[in-house]
Amino acid sequence: MTVEWKDMMLDKVAIGPVSARIYQGADYGKGPPIVLYLHGGAFLDSDKNVDRPVAMSLAKAGAIVVAADYSSLSGNVFPKALEVSFSVFTYLANKRAGLGDRKSLLFVAGEEAGGNVAAGVALKARDQMPDALDGQVLISPLLDPFMGTSSIRKADAIGMRQRWTEGWSHYLSGGGCHPYAAPCLCSRISGVAPALIFTAEDDPLHDETIGYGARLKQAGVGVRQHVLPAGTGWPSIYGGKSDGAPDWQENVSRHFGSFIRDVSVQPQLH
Repeated sequence: MTVEWKDMMLDKVAIGPVSARIYQGADYGKGPPIVLYLHGGAFLDSDKNVDRPVAMSLAKAGAIVVAADYSSLSGNVFPKALEVSFSVFTYLANKRAGLGDRKSLLFVAGEEAGGNVAAGVALKARDQMPDALDGQVLISPLLDPFMGTSSIRKADAIGMRQRWTEGWSHYLSGGGCHPYAAPCLCSRISGVAPALIFTAEDDPLHDETIGYGARLKQAGVGVRQHVLPAGTGWPSIYGGKSDGAPDWQENVSRHFGSFIRDVSVQPQLH
């Protein structure tokens, strides 16, 4: 499916105007799902005018993807980054008919740092807007501020350890380690929206991603989890060095399409 995109300003977001790039497949169907997509960048990236291959992969599954620039208003600092993102989510929940229709499913998605914020949005949605969120898509979410897992030792090899260390320091400088800021430390995760989770065998974020998925399952949350083999160029998703040419896009698109169908038929995925 060919993906088209356009830039627009979301003027009626409560926290203030937020710029966004809207991706959609050229032949998306009736009542397409809507995805709030939150970019990665180690809580340091603020460049809004770049290609978002993950967003394009989600759009190829038939979704309308709203790649919101949460960084410009927030400075990539907690809690502001979450507040901006949740404000956009609230806008989309209330105005989804303006993009899709009233019956469009609503998802939040993000990779790496954006995966962290997406998980935070899912927790806050459970607490403040029950049933408004149909699913969360977490793609190698950056969840552990202590960087204490075994797989994180691979971060040096792909040039990300120092960047993630600096990113965590920057992100948490505004408000300490709140559960919404580090979802893996949250003690109450039951009741959140069903999750589609991606990582890869050669991903330094593998262990924290798998660990969070396991905790969600233990809490009774529906989880679809996929671990791609090594050599797919996976670390390139968040700017890491990779020897192989990226060929993960089809996997993300295909599994997201399946997730949409599952949620449509069985919303809680239990």
